[in-house]
Amino acid sequence: MTSRRNSLLAVFLVAAVGASGCSTISRINPFHGKAGPQETASEGERISIVAADQKLEVADALKGVDFALPTPTVVADWPLPGGTPEQSIEHVDAAPNLAIAWRRGFGQGSKAGYQLTAPPVAAGGKIFVMDADDTVSAHDAQSGAQIWRTSIKPTDNKRDREGSGGGVAYADGKLYVSSGYREVVQLDAATGAMGWRTRTEQPMHAAPNVSGGRVLVVSLDNTLLTFDAATGAPGWTYQALSESARILAASSPAVQGDTVVASFGSGELVALRSSNGNDLWNEALSRASRTSALSEIRDIPGRPVIYQGDVYAVSHSGVFAATDLRTGQARWSLPVVGITTPWPAGDVVYVVSKAGEVICAARESGQVYWIRDLNAGFKPKRVGGFLKIGSHKTLRPIWSSPLLANNRLLIAGSSGELVSVNAKTGEIEKRVELGGPAVIGPIAVGNTVYVVTDAAQLIALR
Repeated sequence: MTSRRNSLLAVFLVAAVGASGCSTISRINPFHGKAGPQETASEGERISIVAADQKLEVADALKGVDFALPTPTVVADWPLPGGTPEQSIEHVDAAPNLAIAWRRGFGQGSKAGYQLTAPPVAAGGKIFVMDADDTVSAHDAQSGAQIWRTSIKPTDNKRDREGSGGGVAYADGKLYVSSGYREVVQLDAATGAMGWRTRTEQPMHAAPNVSGGRVLVVSLDNTLLTFDAATGAPGWTYQALSESARILAASSPAVQGDTVVASFGSGELVALRSSNGNDLWNEALSRASRTSALSEIRDIPGRPVIYQGDVYAVSHSGVFAATDLRTGQARWSLPVVGITTPWPAGDVVYVVSKAGEVICAARESGQVYWIRDLNAGFKPKRVGGFLKIGSHKTLRPIWSSPLLANNRLLIAGSSGELVSVNAKTGEIEKRVELGGPAVIGPIAVGNTVYVVTDAAQLIALR
């Protein structure tokens, strides 16, 4: 990819697994024979859980009907990609004015061969970010001033000349970093000093989760890897169905108690025992379409979310579903093509579709309260080039996962905007110019909302 336009959206492009920009990917389990129990998924028939003729539309019975949301609360820390091990934070109290307080560059942004995919995390008055070239930095949460900066890019790895993706997670004074260079690394959160680093056979585009002294991360070849948080020693692994094509973004697993729920490029949503990897249930969020070949790409790039006994996830294949955490039974499903993370809160759950629709659905029934199209009125234009030679069409904006803050959904976009949507009505209340594209979901800590842009800018709004 040679243009900035294509570089921006590369994190969501479909690519063969073996052509990920991280050299050839082996599907061999590097810890076979050394780790604990391992579960290997077997090939099976994929059965659609969404009827072919099901349509996404507002329920007549819910038009104009009010629903309950939790009271907004201030969040002191956001240590994991989704805020908590369950990947669920209900309703935050932050940034009432949505005014930009400061912005700080933190390294290499997305470009050809490099993609910034890591959501920011925060703890102890610091914001932690990772740029597109595997440099992790800590910043003061109030001022944005850099506290430390550490490159985790291996210097002795001749196998991978380029590595893309990965992410960070915080637990007990340590940062845990996954890398497209086939490594998981522990850093001291106070100083950035290296603790341990463990090589893997596969690159990782996803950020890790940390729970119960265990680091959990999904690799590019659909393997859930686990590591001892104290030593970096490999633990059990789970191999999902192989998939030749997927989205160049990846999901972090969700954990509640002794249950971990992971999603994969195969469209599988799998629940496992976090202590040993024994499988509990497996559901395929897939929906075949005769009109779109892209529906065959079954990836679930957004994080699954555990909330009040259910798991919420959306697939690129066109299934947005609520699944019972204990039994694995689907409670309801909707025909939504998505690459984002759902946001359940109170009576409802929100999701942003790949087409740019914000959907508010009842958590119990899946009936839709309202739909708001963020791309309404968008018309592609030809830009660049000379006398139309070498020009290209502007692409429809891609939007991030939502953040529910003070009865507003805050959603960042590749258009360079942060949009505020009324959480009850779906009306667009405000647009904030970020100065550059952003497709990673915002987070909130204290009275501040933080956004990471594609150009590696950390922006604070208050």
